[in-house]
Amino acid sequence: MEYEGQICRAPMERASFMLPIMVGCSYNRCKFCNLFRHLSYRELPLAQIEEELVRVKGVGGNPKRIFLGDGNAFAQKSARLIQILEMIQQYFPECEEINMDATVTSILKRSDEELQKFGRLRVRHLYLGIESGLDDVLAFMEKDHNQNQAYEAIRRLKQAGMIFDAHIMTGVAGKGRGMENAGALAEFLNQTQPSHVVNFSMFLHKEVPLYQNILDGSFIPASERENLEEERYLLERLDAKVLYDGFHDFIRFRVRGSLPRDKEKMLERLEAEICRTPNTDIYSYVQGQCPALEKCEGGDIWKCD
Repeated sequence: MEYEGQICRAPMERASFMLPIMVGCSYNRCKFCNLFRHLSYRELPLAQIEEELVRVKGVGGNPKRIFLGDGNAFAQKSARLIQILEMIQQYFPECEEINMDATVTSILKRSDEELQKFGRLRVRHLYLGIESGLDDVLAFMEKDHNQNQAYEAIRRLKQAGMIFDAHIMTGVAGKGRGMENAGALAEFLNQTQPSHVVNFSMFLHKEVPLYQNILDGSFIPASERENLEEERYLLERLDAKVLYDGFHDFIRFRVRGSLPRDKEKMLERLEAEICRTPNTDIYSYVQGQCPALEKCEGGDIWKCD
């Protein structure tokens, strides 16, 4: 299948067969996100999806793990999503799990019967953009859920036999609020017990609504040093048994491991990186659709005077 846009999936899905069932994101209103803003959302025809399944089977493919794209694939209407899941089962009966991105609201709108049906059709991992542990930050970033709703959605998906994976974001609360956000997130994650946590240090795009908030002063971004310190504070307080992967793409730093087993080593790496990072206002920006950061005009690190 010819892929439209840029591939976006959790690192745990890098070995999965990625099956697009739509183009773009059906929500696409998070203030900080630029992944799908340039695309016109549309659902791909079922015939086109089946054609791709036939193609993969025809070349000998037999995936055990399938990831449905693009953003928020779980928000598809139940009848359509069930058709796609049954089609996958028809062509790949040995497939063990089907995973996708979801939102809190896309889970809450389902009945318990629908969620259980998805579980029986081998939907396993749902990746939720939790982002922050603070309700005012979620509202400001237009995440379309609050913490109470997230607790309820996670309770219901687990009850249906599915697995919760969390996407979070250091820096999302802005300058001076990193410790507050990390403490709230640690409490949330300790209670909800995700299987994986993927932490993306905030991307500051010049083509998203958040940039206007930066210009007018209603959002002051945290520096790279503060983002690292926020992540350290979070890891110190995480008691959940979880696989953790933290990215700081612009300073090319990544910390990952299994908690609690690797916590001490991970904190040592973070501490060393904090010591290497200048205690100045260094921010990272992406201009336009530029996945290769070294090719962006002005380089990959911008220093604000």
